Amino acid sequence: MFTELETTRFFLKQIVPEDQGFIFKGLSDPQVIPFYGVQYKTFEETKGQMEFYERIRNEATGCHWKIVDKISAEPAGVCGFNGYQAQHEKAEIGYWLLPEYWKKGIMQKVLPVMIHHIFSTWKMHRLESVIEEGNEASCRLAEKLGFTYEGMLRESEIKNGKRISLLMYSLLSTDPVKYDSLSLV
Repeated sequence: MFTELETTRFFLKQIVPEDQGFIFKGLSDPQVIPFYGVQYKTFEETKGQMEFYERIRNEATGCHWKIVDKISAEPAGVCGFNGYQAQHEKAEIGYWLLPEYWKKGIMQKVLPVMIHHIFSTWKMHRLESVIEEGNEASCRLAEKLGFTYEGMLRESEIKNGKRISLLMYSLLSTDPVKYDSLSLV
């Protein structure tokens, strides 16, 4: 059973096969992909992302939601978590928005609802946000949500033939809960 979530302005809905066009639009957009972990050049390639969403849901190792504007009924982006390790009670969160939805505070409203759901329904102690160096907007967002900066993983991955460093942030279930002060409805 998939749990849909809601804020005052957005629904967080299950990603279904009919969303492949939207997922392709976002994960092929040159403004979205510079700091995101995957990108697709063709609609057909995006099928792998759709299979990923379904697989982690079926394996209970994660879940991603489509963020849908309540007024327009249009999808704005995706948020979720993956890499759930039951033995360590941790997972990694990820998210993206289409550029026309940037700088509107959407993730500040949507992610707290998702985080609250994860901590209250999964056996989860630690959420990690691994942010590519240079993605200042995501760093600020993580800090606003109460994540703690833990350090840099220097040149830890290769992306587009170049070594990149990643910044590690975490939020523990026992941390003071900053996201409760944000709107959860």
